[in-house]
Amino acid sequence: MRKIKRIFVHCTASSQKMTVKGLLQEFKLKGWQHPGYHYVIAPDGTVTQLLSEEYVSNGVQGYNSTSINVAYIGGIDARGIPLDNRTDAQRIALVKLLRTLRRRYPHAHIMGHRDIWSVDDCTKWRKSCPCFNATREYENI
Repeated sequence: MRKIKRIFVHCTASSQKMTVKGLLQEFKLKGWQHPGYHYVIAPDGTVTQLLSEEYVSNGVQGYNSTSINVAYIGGIDARGIPLDNRTDAQRIALVKLLRTLRRRYPHAHIMGHRDIWSVDDCTKWRKSCPCFNATREYENI
């Protein structure tokens, strides 16, 4: 069994019209054996498991072997600019999923993808994902 140290929150950096099927095709086009996320949350709040937690996903290079990766569909505006555009249903589903994962992995740190480099210093971020401060928002889960 893998030792999980982090639960990373992501956005798909896509339109909210992206489908799970489309997302899986993107991962396949990248040549990845496994998807980037264990779970993805659609705009209507539907949670889809893309990969069993026992397997390593491709969410955060260098940290995947000890991480669970979850994402919401969206994260950019019509011009491709990073934006926290989670729907209310996604917000609710994400909290519920993170609570479930926290019970399963009580010592794992919940954080945004960008936060592996720096929580508050955007000059150190390599990515904007998930386009909000997940570390702060979920610190009490």
